[in-house]
Amino acid sequence: MKYRRYMLVLLVLILGIVFIFPGCGQQKNRKVRLMEVTHSVFYAPQYVAIHEGYFEEEGIDIELSTGEGADKVMTAVLAGQVEIGFMGPEAAIYVYNEGKEDHAEIFAQLTQTDGSFLVGREPEPDFKWENLRGSTIIGGRQGGVPEMTLEYVLKKHGLTPGVDVEVLTNIQFALMAGAFTGGTGDYVTLFEPVAAALENVGTGHVLASVGVAGGNIPFTAYAAKKTFIKENNDLIQGFTNAITKGLKFVNERPPEDIAKAIMPAFPDNDLDLLTQVAKRYKEQGSWPDHPALKEEDLNHLQDIMEMAGELDQRAPYDKLVNNHFALKAAE
Repeated sequence: MKYRRYMLVLLVLILGIVFIFPGCGQQKNRKVRLMEVTHSVFYAPQYVAIHEGYFEEEGIDIELSTGEGADKVMTAVLAGQVEIGFMGPEAAIYVYNEGKEDHAEIFAQLTQTDGSFLVGREPEPDFKWENLRGSTIIGGRQGGVPEMTLEYVLKKHGLTPGVDVEVLTNIQFALMAGAFTGGTGDYVTLFEPVAAALENVGTGHVLASVGVAGGNIPFTAYAAKKTFIKENNDLIQGFTNAITKGLKFVNERPPEDIAKAIMPAFPDNDLDLLTQVAKRYKEQGSWPDHPALKEEDLNHLQDIMEMAGELDQRAPYDKLVNNHFALKAAE
């Protein structure tokens, strides 16, 4: 009788421990809502970090959505609809210059060149930017970095938009390829894998890299509200650590490995196409070695914005960029 009573007491104690400490040994990952500006192989390091499990290693579950425009991504960040936005730094510059107290701070950079390519209707083996005189180019949203970088490149080669060449800015980013194949414009600037897909079926021909012609700029970066970063240091550090691992992967591994790693993010594209695109971005140095944003690159971006007539006042580097997490991740 005493033995049965003893066993009953022991069972109650065990059950009590189970109910009091149900999560022992099972730490739940933190969900992070991340909105990207668009979905492109250009952002391969991010998809590598997701699908190779680098975020999971940092205790983070990514809920990814696409905004189709830096302005839309920034709106979502400021409204608290997502914790982190992935977009062109120009959006953060605009918000800072509006005087918003809890503005967005950039804490990690993913790409260091423009990611678009100039696509024409016919092959031009001896293509020169000066050949675009008198033509019409579908260039993207006015005020967006792709369109401003295109204008910068055109002006660098003696072409004035609106005078020597017409740049169409009234076609939505996601509809640019369709408008081009439908007969609009002589040329279009497209991201990958769309540019390569058009090239492979013969409806377009990649003639030049806007990124190479435009020079190093912090084309896309991660930003969050200043207060969110301050209150979630560990989370931002873990996020940056994962991105750093993704950058290391794409810089050290061959295009075939990159294509295999990001295949889950692009189920409608075949492996050969993804390899072709990864090789193109890797060879032109689109991915930095680490995610810290350089002051000279931000200055170059603001030069481009000023030249495009989209920037009246420069945002100070030390107010806009927080490199603490990127530098620590790169140690």
